[in-house]
Amino acid sequence: MRTLSQNTAPDRAEEYTATESASPGAPAATPVIAVRDVRVSDRVTGREIVHGVGFDLTPGRAVGIVGESGSGKTLTCRAVLGILPPHFEVSGGRVEIDGTDIASLTRRQWTSLRGTTVGAVFQDPASYLNPSIRVGAQIAEVIRVKKGVKRREARRQALELLVAVRLRDPELVYGQYTYELSGGMLQRVLIAAAIAVEPRALIADEATTALDVTVQAEILDLLAELRERTGLALVVVSHDLAVVAQLCDEVLVMRQGEVVEQGPTHSVLHDPQHEYTRLLIAEHESYGLDRFLTGQEAS
Repeated sequence: MRTLSQNTAPDRAEEYTATESASPGAPAATPVIAVRDVRVSDRVTGREIVHGVGFDLTPGRAVGIVGESGSGKTLTCRAVLGILPPHFEVSGGRVEIDGTDIASLTRRQWTSLRGTTVGAVFQDPASYLNPSIRVGAQIAEVIRVKKGVKRREARRQALELLVAVRLRDPELVYGQYTYELSGGMLQRVLIAAAIAVEPRALIADEATTALDVTVQAEILDLLAELRERTGLALVVVSHDLAVVAQLCDEVLVMRQGEVVEQGPTHSVLHDPQHEYTRLLIAEHESYGLDRFLTGQEAS
């Protein structure tokens, strides 16, 4: 499927699956996350904000969601994570984790899955880290609680994670507070915490937006390395097409809560079918998107 419209049949968003995006002849992998015609509404006004989003996320694959601010990208991801803001609800469709509809899970079961099967990294890491606790201790606590290991072992694993996310002098970083670290370092710490219990999927919501170009590239390289080394599945939410072009196999283009175009990243960015996608590409060409498109073509 390449394009969708407001008048698309309700089940049309389910048609583009990992099977379609996989290499010809390759066996279909079981999705870690399957999003089926998900709709999000405001309970107060009754207005539907997100209109029937669907995609499959299989091990080792990366799905990008792009669109301008207010397009519904973050609400879609929060629906997947089960952490919608107050007054919002999933009003249609379903989200499946390893084939289980999360609506059928108890709060405790879903909280457990959200840490161990699906992790998340958001735009402002300082908002998700406790400023009064040393950052290493926060990672260690995640490991201790989720894995049930002793404090000393949790500390050892936390230090290994700080090395894995390419932080220099992990012993020093372990003992520091959030205000002592740069934005790029904090984002690495948050990634370390998110992958501490080896989730199978990671949702990165504008995870590089506030970073300078050099640090952004380092974070994207880190995510690509984790994906290649561990088979981590990624959902990458961004307004930046260059980020998606660099990292993702499939892309969903969202506008005003609707997926207007969806398909393999190379196909969508080289041969966009929807006018809005063409406008986004034109806006980003002057910001370095062209070099990623050229690189894709060469590969």
